[in-house]
Amino acid sequence: MDHARGNRAQETALTKGYAPKVARFRLTVSFAKAVLDRRTELGLSQAEVAERAGLSQAKIARIESAASFPTLPLLRRLAVGLNASLNIAMDAESEQITFSPHPAARPRRGDKSAP
Repeated sequence: MDHARGNRAQETALTKGYAPKVARFRLTVSFAKAVLDRRTELGLSQAEVAERAGLSQAKIARIESAASFPTLPLLRRLAVGLNASLNIAMDAESEQITFSPHPAARPRRGDKSAP
């Protein structure tokens, strides 16, 4: 037996059932990084994002530490709290999660703060 090549049946048996867990972990870490990066870009604390999103600071901390992956309604609240659109692209091998900042609101005509 060539040990350098390994035993395909043994490898399959050892990794069976782990692929979905690894994929979920990878997705959770990617999302945590995207939330942290956007929050940092805005210069906000976890508490400030939590207040804007209607969540607790502890929930933001769990998301940023990859201890929790939010539901779809929570994803929307996070996007609102981070003033951005959430973009998720994934396939079997990779995922890309980004927050696209919303453009700055233009002052309305007649607004005293308009130039």
